[in-house]
Amino acid sequence: MIRRWGLRLAVVLAAALLISTGVRIFLVDIYLVSQDSMDPTLDDGERVAVAKHYPGDDGPERGDVIVFDGEGSFAPYQGQQSALSRLAQQAGHWIGVGTPPQVFVKRVIGTGGDTVVCCDGDGRLTVNGEPLDEPYLPEGEAPSRISFEAEVPEGRMWVLGDNRPESVDSRALLGAPGGGMISEDRIIGQVTDVVWPLSDRRGIEELR
Repeated sequence: MIRRWGLRLAVVLAAALLISTGVRIFLVDIYLVSQDSMDPTLDDGERVAVAKHYPGDDGPERGDVIVFDGEGSFAPYQGQQSALSRLAQQAGHWIGVGTPPQVFVKRVIGTGGDTVVCCDGDGRLTVNGEPLDEPYLPEGEAPSRISFEAEVPEGRMWVLGDNRPESVDSRALLGAPGGGMISEDRIIGQVTDVVWPLSDRRGIEELR
């Protein structure tokens, strides 16, 4: 009787693990925010739900907050990681104690075909000549202290953190190979909600 009960419990646990793994791989995963670059939208130490079906057929959209793998493009100066190091980082992410260092969370500002410029006479970013409303920026903070003009190729994105003075983003790689543009195939998913701490649970508003 005890052996049969133990076998049933093992089957139930194995099934739950398989379902959980499938959900995290194909539907929604949880990532730990380990940076201040998205303050006040996201705080360091918060855990966020990331929808894996993003971006869909229409591609990424301006204003969305995304998680992406920046290795080889956004983080070209990071050394090559060993397979063991990668495995350890992925294990840490899987149990919720860390996020791989090549994984970033930023906001999409420009997509393929856009021209992003900082700044116009009123100190605003423009996209294709139109001023960009950015209500997610910290109160009183300028859209950028760095002047730039970037033409985004098809299949790539221009991304910025909401906390512009503390964000290492596309602006920092203007002179690097790829010019700070992120390939769409590096997208892991879209941030939809803050799920932890429970007292700070909230949705992330989609801004266009």
